[in-house]
Amino acid sequence: MILPLLEPALFVKRYKRFLVDVEMADGSILTVHCPNTGSMRGCLSPKSPVMLSRSDSPTRKYPHTLEMIQVDGNWVGINTSRTNHLVREAIENGIIHEFGKVGDIKAEVKVSGKSRLDFLLQRVDNQLYVEVKNCTLVENGTAMFPDAVTERGTKHLRELIDLKGQGFDAAVFFCVQRMDGQEFAPAAHIDPLYAATLAEAAAAGVMVVAYQATVGPEEIKITHALPVRL
Repeated sequence: MILPLLEPALFVKRYKRFLVDVEMADGSILTVHCPNTGSMRGCLSPKSPVMLSRSDSPTRKYPHTLEMIQVDGNWVGINTSRTNHLVREAIENGIIHEFGKVGDIKAEVKVSGKSRLDFLLQRVDNQLYVEVKNCTLVENGTAMFPDAVTERGTKHLRELIDLKGQGFDAAVFFCVQRMDGQEFAPAAHIDPLYAATLAEAAAAGVMVVAYQATVGPEEIKITHALPVRL
Protein backbone atom coordinates (compact mmCIF):
# COMPACT_ATOMS: atom_id res chain seq x y z
CA MET A 1 0.00 0.00 0.00
CA ILE A 2 1.50 3.28 -1.14
CA LEU A 3 0.73 6.02 1.36
CA PRO A 4 -0.10 9.65 0.70
CA LEU A 5 2.51 12.24 1.58
CA LEU A 6 2.87 12.17 5.36
CA GLU A 7 3.97 14.94 7.71
CA PRO A 8 6.34 14.34 10.66
CA ALA A 9 5.64 15.39 14.25
CA LEU A 10 6.32 14.30 17.84
CA PHE A 11 3.84 12.50 20.09
CA VAL A 12 2.67 14.47 23.13
CA LYS A 13 -0.34 12.67 24.63
CA ARG A 14 -3.45 10.63 23.85
CA TYR A 15 -6.87 11.33 25.36
CA LYS A 16 -10.59 10.72 24.79
CA ARG A 17 -9.50 7.53 22.97
CA PHE A 18 -9.61 8.98 19.46
CA LEU A 19 -7.59 12.17 19.98
CA VAL A 20 -3.84 12.72 20.14
CA ASP A 21 -1.84 15.89 20.64
CA VAL A 22 1.38 16.17 18.64
CA GLU A 23 4.15 18.74 18.43
CA MET A 24 4.76 20.07 14.94
CA ALA A 25 8.12 21.11 13.51
CA ASP A 26 7.48 24.75 14.43
CA GLY A 27 6.79 23.83 18.07
CA SER A 28 3.02 24.29 17.86
CA ILE A 29 0.67 21.68 19.39
CA LEU A 30 -1.88 20.12 17.06
CA THR A 31 -4.79 17.81 17.93
CA VAL A 32 -5.22 14.95 15.46
CA HIS A 33 -7.54 11.98 14.99
CA CYS A 34 -6.29 8.64 16.35
CA PRO A 35 -7.91 5.78 14.36
CA ASN A 36 -7.20 2.98 16.83
CA THR A 37 -9.64 1.53 19.39
CA GLY A 38 -6.98 -0.37 21.35
CA SER A 39 -4.88 0.86 24.24
CA MET A 40 -1.78 1.24 22.01
CA ARG A 41 0.17 -0.22 24.90
CA GLY A 42 3.91 0.30 24.50
CA CYS A 43 3.44 2.89 21.74
CA LEU A 44 2.76 6.11 23.63
CA SER A 45 6.10 7.39 24.85
CA PRO A 46 6.26 11.22 24.82
CA LYS A 47 8.44 12.76 22.11
CA SER A 48 8.21 9.62 19.92
CA PRO A 49 8.32 10.48 16.19
CA VAL A 50 4.98 10.14 14.44
CA MET A 51 3.69 10.53 10.88
CA LEU A 52 0.42 12.26 9.98
CA SER A 53 -1.84 12.28 6.96
CA ARG A 54 -4.16 15.17 6.16
CA SER A 55 -7.70 15.09 4.78
CA ASP A 56 -9.05 17.83 2.54
CA SER A 57 -12.63 17.15 3.66
CA PRO A 58 -14.26 20.41 4.81
CA THR A 59 -16.42 18.49 7.33
CA ARG A 60 -13.50 17.07 9.32
CA LYS A 61 -13.11 18.71 12.73
CA TYR A 62 -9.56 17.35 12.96
CA PRO A 63 -8.10 17.20 9.42
CA HIS A 64 -4.94 15.29 10.44
CA THR A 65 -4.82 11.55 11.17
CA LEU A 66 -2.16 9.70 13.14
CA GLU A 67 -0.80 7.03 10.78
CA MET A 68 2.25 5.61 12.57
CA ILE A 69 4.48 6.05 15.57
CA GLN A 70 8.12 5.07 16.03
CA VAL A 71 8.97 2.66 18.86
CA ASP A 72 12.61 1.70 19.48
CA GLY A 73 13.49 2.77 15.96
CA ASN A 74 10.66 0.79 14.32
CA TRP A 75 7.65 2.37 12.66
CA VAL A 76 4.36 0.98 13.97
CA GLY A 77 1.23 1.28 11.82
CA ILE A 78 -1.66 2.25 14.09
CA ASN A 79 -4.32 3.33 11.57
CA THR A 80 -6.67 0.35 11.78
CA SER A 81 -8.80 1.69 8.92
CA ARG A 82 -5.97 0.66 6.59
CA THR A 83 -5.57 -2.90 7.93
CA ASN A 84 -8.25 -4.64 5.86
CA HIS A 85 -6.98 -2.92 2.71
CA LEU A 86 -3.48 -4.22 3.48
CA VAL A 87 -4.77 -7.75 4.00
CA ARG A 88 -6.94 -7.70 0.88
CA GLU A 89 -3.98 -6.48 -1.16
CA ALA A 90 -1.86 -9.34 0.21
CA ILE A 91 -4.59 -11.90 -0.59
CA GLU A 92 -4.98 -10.60 -4.14
CA ASN A 93 -1.20 -10.71 -4.64
CA GLY A 94 -0.95 -14.29 -3.37
CA ILE A 95 1.20 -13.35 -0.37
CA ILE A 96 -0.89 -15.27 2.18
CA HIS A 97 -0.14 -18.87 1.24
CA GLU A 98 -2.35 -20.42 3.93
CA PHE A 99 -5.48 -19.25 2.12
CA GLY A 100 -4.65 -21.03 -1.14
CA LYS A 101 -6.01 -19.84 -4.47
CA VAL A 102 -8.71 -17.25 -3.91
CA GLY A 103 -11.30 -16.09 -6.40
CA ASP A 104 -14.02 -13.69 -5.30
CA ILE A 105 -13.49 -11.63 -2.12
CA LYS A 106 -16.46 -10.20 -0.23
CA ALA A 107 -15.92 -7.67 2.56
CA GLU A 108 -17.94 -7.00 5.73
CA VAL A 109 -19.97 -10.21 5.55
CA LYS A 110 -22.95 -10.54 7.87
CA VAL A 111 -22.86 -13.85 9.78
CA SER A 112 -25.49 -13.22 12.46
CA GLY A 113 -28.05 -10.66 13.51
CA LYS A 114 -25.45 -8.57 15.31
CA SER A 115 -22.11 -9.53 13.80
CA ARG A 116 -20.06 -9.16 10.65
CA LEU A 117 -16.71 -10.68 9.73
CA ASP A 118 -14.13 -8.93 7.60
CA PHE A 119 -13.92 -11.22 4.56
CA LEU A 120 -15.55 -14.16 2.82
CA LEU A 121 -13.12 -15.75 0.36
CA GLN A 122 -14.38 -17.96 -2.45
CA ARG A 123 -11.87 -20.74 -3.09
CA VAL A 124 -11.94 -23.54 -5.64
CA ASP A 125 -14.06 -25.93 -3.59
CA ASN A 126 -15.18 -24.03 -0.50
CA GLN A 127 -15.65 -20.72 1.26
CA LEU A 128 -13.35 -19.26 3.89
CA TYR A 129 -14.47 -16.71 6.48
CA VAL A 130 -11.69 -14.45 7.76
CA GLU A 131 -11.60 -12.04 10.68
CA VAL A 132 -8.68 -9.57 10.66
CA LYS A 133 -7.00 -8.06 13.71
CA ASN A 134 -4.37 -5.30 13.70
CA CYS A 135 -1.45 -5.99 16.04
CA THR A 136 0.75 -3.16 17.36
CA LEU A 137 1.97 -4.67 20.64
CA VAL A 138 5.38 -6.35 20.90
CA GLU A 139 6.88 -7.51 24.20
CA ASN A 140 10.22 -9.31 24.44
CA GLY A 141 10.25 -9.99 20.71
CA THR A 142 6.72 -11.45 20.64
CA ALA A 143 3.91 -9.72 18.76
CA MET A 144 0.70 -9.94 20.77
CA PHE A 145 -3.04 -9.33 20.53
CA PRO A 146 -5.06 -7.86 22.13
CA ASP A 147 -3.52 -4.84 23.85
CA ALA A 148 -6.68 -4.39 25.96
CA VAL A 149 -9.58 -6.64 26.97
CA THR A 150 -11.76 -7.24 23.90
CA GLU A 151 -15.23 -8.71 24.31
CA ARG A 152 -15.84 -8.00 20.62
CA GLY A 153 -12.73 -9.96 19.63
CA THR A 154 -13.82 -12.95 21.69
CA LYS A 155 -17.28 -12.78 20.09
CA HIS A 156 -15.66 -12.90 16.64
CA LEU A 157 -13.74 -16.03 17.64
CA ARG A 158 -17.01 -17.63 18.74
CA GLU A 159 -18.52 -16.78 15.36
CA LEU A 160 -15.58 -18.46 13.60
CA ILE A 161 -15.94 -21.57 15.78
CA ASP A 162 -19.66 -21.75 14.94
CA LEU A 163 -18.96 -21.37 11.21
CA LYS A 164 -16.37 -24.13 11.35
CA GLY A 165 -18.95 -26.34 13.03
CA GLN A 166 -21.34 -25.63 10.15
CA GLY A 167 -18.80 -26.98 7.66
CA PHE A 168 -17.22 -23.74 6.48
CA ASP A 169 -13.52 -22.95 6.67
CA ALA A 170 -12.61 -20.12 9.03
CA ALA A 171 -9.52 -18.12 9.95
CA VAL A 172 -8.39 -15.32 12.21
CA PHE A 173 -5.61 -13.23 10.68
CA PHE A 174 -3.28 -11.09 12.78
CA CYS A 175 -1.64 -8.27 10.83
CA VAL A 176 1.51 -7.30 12.73
CA GLN A 177 2.31 -3.74 11.69
CA ARG A 178 5.84 -3.51 13.08
CA MET A 179 9.09 -5.30 12.30
CA ASP A 180 10.49 -6.12 15.76
CA GLY A 181 8.38 -9.20 16.49
CA GLN A 182 9.80 -12.65 15.75
CA GLU A 183 6.64 -14.64 16.60
CA PHE A 184 2.99 -14.15 17.51
CA ALA A 185 1.14 -15.17 20.67
CA PRO A 186 -2.14 -14.12 22.30
CA ALA A 187 -1.70 -11.63 25.15
CA ALA A 188 -2.99 -13.92 27.90
CA HIS A 189 -1.71 -11.55 30.59
CA ILE A 190 -3.98 -8.83 29.22
CA ASP A 191 -7.08 -10.82 28.19
CA PRO A 192 -6.97 -14.44 29.40
CA LEU A 193 -10.46 -15.16 28.04
CA TYR A 194 -9.44 -14.11 24.54
CA ALA A 195 -6.30 -16.25 24.72
CA ALA A 196 -8.28 -19.28 25.92
CA THR A 197 -10.91 -18.78 23.22
CA LEU A 198 -8.21 -18.49 20.55
CA ALA A 199 -6.77 -21.83 21.67
CA GLU A 200 -10.28 -23.30 21.58
CA ALA A 201 -10.78 -21.96 18.06
CA ALA A 202 -7.51 -23.48 16.88
CA ALA A 203 -8.51 -26.83 18.40
CA ALA A 204 -11.82 -26.61 16.51
CA GLY A 205 -9.97 -26.18 13.21
CA VAL A 206 -10.04 -22.41 12.83
CA MET A 207 -6.81 -21.28 11.16
CA VAL A 208 -4.73 -18.91 13.28
CA VAL A 209 -2.46 -16.94 10.94
CA ALA A 210 -0.06 -14.08 11.67
CA TYR A 211 1.81 -12.06 9.06
CA GLN A 212 4.25 -9.21 9.46
CA ALA A 213 4.21 -5.97 7.51
CA THR A 214 7.05 -3.64 6.66
CA VAL A 215 5.98 -0.17 7.80
CA GLY A 216 7.45 3.09 6.56
CA PRO A 217 6.34 6.64 5.74
CA GLU A 218 6.10 5.81 2.03
CA GLU A 219 4.59 2.32 2.05
CA ILE A 220 3.13 -0.44 4.23
CA LYS A 221 3.28 -3.97 2.85
CA ILE A 222 2.50 -7.39 4.30
CA THR A 223 5.54 -9.55 3.59
CA HIS A 224 5.83 -12.85 5.48
CA ALA A 225 4.29 -15.20 8.02
CA LEU A 226 5.27 -15.30 11.67
CA PRO A 227 5.30 -18.44 13.83
CA VAL A 228 2.21 -18.67 16.02
CA ARG A 229 2.57 -19.85 19.62
CA LEU A 230 -0.69 -20.59 21.42
